[in-house]
Amino acid sequence: MSDNFIEQKRSNHLYFQVGENQYAVNTENVLEIMKLPTLDYPQKLPNNIVGLLKYNSFVINVIDIRFYLNINVTPYNVNNELLIVKTDEVIFGIITDKIIGILPFETSMVDQIPFVDNNMIIDSLYRNDRDTVFILNIYAIESLLKNHNTDGKEYDIPSLFPQDESSKAIMLQRTKDMVDKSSMRFMSGNSQSKDKYISLNLNNDLYCISLDYVKEIIKDVNITNIPGTPNFIEGIMNLRGDYITVINLKKFLDLPNSEIKEKKPVIIIENNELQLALLVDKVNELFEFQELPQEVSSESYYECQFVNSTDLYTVLNIEKISSDKRIVVTDM
Repeated sequence: MSDNFIEQKRSNHLYFQVGENQYAVNTENVLEIMKLPTLDYPQKLPNNIVGLLKYNSFVINVIDIRFYLNINVTPYNVNNELLIVKTDEVIFGIITDKIIGILPFETSMVDQIPFVDNNMIIDSLYRNDRDTVFILNIYAIESLLKNHNTDGKEYDIPSLFPQDESSKAIMLQRTKDMVDKSSMRFMSGNSQSKDKYISLNLNNDLYCISLDYVKEIIKDVNITNIPGTPNFIEGIMNLRGDYITVINLKKFLDLPNSEIKEKKPVIIIENNELQLALLVDKVNELFEFQELPQEVSSESYYECQFVNSTDLYTVLNIEKISSDKRIVVTDM
């Protein structure tokens, strides 16, 4: 059993949909998630590369894993999402249908495929409730990219991308926004370390949480109300046998709050062995940004604000939120 496999089992994974299947990569290897931008496509590229993208100061390959798995490739649209990942040596993009969330892998639920070789991009499986998540070996993909593997069915790659003018304009604007963001990062100093954040919506405002605190993201959750608790506590949820307190983040932060008429996502955070579920309006993207200075008192629920790709984000102070005396958590 490889060291990479053992390390994967102990880490959180980001999982996503491609076609009818779900796949996952270690969050340690994830740099960013974005909506599909316009890609460059020179006249001659290996069949397994669907385009090139200028990412920060690099030109990276973008792939569709279905080419490696001999699965039929269907056309893309503006709703596809691009996952930017890195190994020790390369950075590349993976086209996905949609990002599902972050999942903490439990060792007992992971099965290694017994007949894996160095060219297989799936080396293990994770049993998530009734679904099977295929764990990608991005180091195998790295090797295939270096060897310019062109096995499999040939496609007219440019024809897979949207051809209508509206979609083209949307994707081109995304590319321009990414270039602007890259320039801003360069001017701010690349010598600084970088942090990863999960962005979210509370009403129409953007907030984010350092990925260091994020244990899991669940899009639909059943919440059991508990009488006599503070109004910002929505109740408790059962997460694989553990009961976790669900905090309505808008109520907790005294933000305008409307009645919840539909299921909303929760972000499971962990700090000093305490787990909480933060109920939010929407979970957006994962991205990387320069390490941020502490600009406010540690007594505030907000650490600081910054601009990323023209959008203003407020960084939530998870240390302060999770240690608030109003939150009473009892063993159940």
